[in-house]
Amino acid sequence: MKLARRVLCSLLLVLLAGAAVAADLPSARPESVGMSTQRLGRLKSGMQALVDGNQLAGVVTMVAKDGKVVQFEAAGKRDLESAAPMQKDSIFRIYSMSKPITGVAMMMLFEEGKWQLNDPVSKHIPEFANLKVAKVNPQTGAVTQVAPDHAMTMRELMSHSGGLTYGVFGSTPVDKMYTDVKVLSRDEPLQAMIDKLAKIPLLHQPGERWHYSVSVDVQGYLVEKLSGQPFPEFLKQRIFEPLGMKDTAFFVPPEKLNRFASFYTYDKDRKFVPHPGDDFSKQPAGPSGGGGLVSTATDYMRFCQMLLNGGELDGHRLLSPLTVQLMHSNVLPASARTMSPGTGFGLDFAVVEDPLVAGGYGGEGTFYWGGYAGTWFWIDPVYNLIEVGMIQHRGEGMPDVRALSRSLTYQAIVK
Repeated sequence: MKLARRVLCSLLLVLLAGAAVAADLPSARPESVGMSTQRLGRLKSGMQALVDGNQLAGVVTMVAKDGKVVQFEAAGKRDLESAAPMQKDSIFRIYSMSKPITGVAMMMLFEEGKWQLNDPVSKHIPEFANLKVAKVNPQTGAVTQVAPDHAMTMRELMSHSGGLTYGVFGSTPVDKMYTDVKVLSRDEPLQAMIDKLAKIPLLHQPGERWHYSVSVDVQGYLVEKLSGQPFPEFLKQRIFEPLGMKDTAFFVPPEKLNRFASFYTYDKDRKFVPHPGDDFSKQPAGPSGGGGLVSTATDYMRFCQMLLNGGELDGHRLLSPLTVQLMHSNVLPASARTMSPGTGFGLDFAVVEDPLVAGGYGGEGTFYWGGYAGTWFWIDPVYNLIEVGMIQHRGEGMPDVRALSRSLTYQAIVK
């Protein structure tokens, strides 16, 4: 009898745990929101096929339409060495999917009148007052410095068009300057990053073109300076706690490490091997607004749903609908290159301007981004659709999971 009671209690705890995950966001049958259960099943089977074909260790996908979750699946392994299964509440390095979160923090301060889009960045970061622009001799590679046409603006900072670069993704002399001094470091405070950037010339004239950069790490510094709070504390108090994002942070505490997904790449034989990465088991000295957060599919879906709702979720309003609209409006000047065909860039989001040219599926104005370890999301205001995808894999020859998931999701819309 005692054994039976223990078994019953264990089953009840499992059911309650499952209910807690399911109840976190409202769910519905796909047919109730104009989608086909049978067709949406292709997303699940497509992701499972990538796992079965040893192309991915594990994957979690989550789809919401009209504010209701219609698909939430996990496949494969969270950790291959221990054979731990991937679970719906697994925690992932979201890397550059940190950027939209930092952008929302910035726009909350924008709404409070702390800065304006046309402000020179140097108004808020005096160390940037004397930034020059690199001019590279194509024959010798020698770098000279010239004055900028105008001071980098906050709009340009928020849209990767201010002249900053990343270092790790380029091979220009300016990129080498970034890597030589380790502009980005989890072991140094954000002020150290600013001091280093102040001594390095811009890669190009402000506003000249879109170029992926450390600009959102600079925004993280600005959140601290403009709010008077440590960046992690601002995100926790103003975004994560109101939205119920209980597993999103700059590190994974000890009690959650057993849910942290391992990060893989391929070796020369296309076998899975651990990908080298940062230590996420402790709070960093330099919290990266451009790539430092960890999160879960559910947490990130709540963040996306807030944006699709026009800045509000479950009675907690973070932004005005007008501010959200501003964030996913293309702000790149006509003279600047778009970041990819059919796609412009807003304030910390890529924005689809021509769905056909951009890939064929989705509504005009869809905004999205992804992360270094393969994570992705998109928010489609035309079809009222969100997808969040979580993997932990990077390597040459990996499948285009993002494009595949887009096709397998949109083809399920039947009304």
